[in-house]
Amino acid sequence: MNKIRVYRLCSTGLMKNAIARLSRCIALAALFAAPAFATDLPMDTVVFGNLDKVTGRVNTMTGGIDTPIRFGTLEIVTRSCFAHPPEEPPENAAFVEIFDHPEQGEKKKVFSGWMYGSSPALSALDHPVYDVWVLRCESKASKSG
Repeated sequence: MNKIRVYRLCSTGLMKNAIARLSRCIALAALFAAPAFATDLPMDTVVFGNLDKVTGRVNTMTGGIDTPIRFGTLEIVTRSCFAHPPEEPPENAAFVEIFDHPEQGEKKKVFSGWMYGSSPALSALDHPVYDVWVLRCESKASKSG
């Protein structure tokens, strides 16, 4: 091809239209390729796993939001509990406050923070006798239906 024919091809609308169409296709592909994230689902019930290190017993316990649960000398209060929607990877997270009520002494906060079902060691209770971790968040409405 000689230079004149290339110049005519570029100066005509053919090349401009092709570039415009290509850029629209790339923009559209980028829009659909971006992941969409749904919001976490608030739940009204939390299920904990617990370990008594003295007896070696492992159990589960269930409680509602803002309702104290007793485990040994511990009082566990869940302030919020969220689960990922079904189309996302499973994850449960709960904001938990844990108080120790020793037989002799005052009530003392020993933990306050988020606990994650998929990573219990990420934010764990540090207690000499008890371990507590989040297993899952549930909804009473979905259980009764």
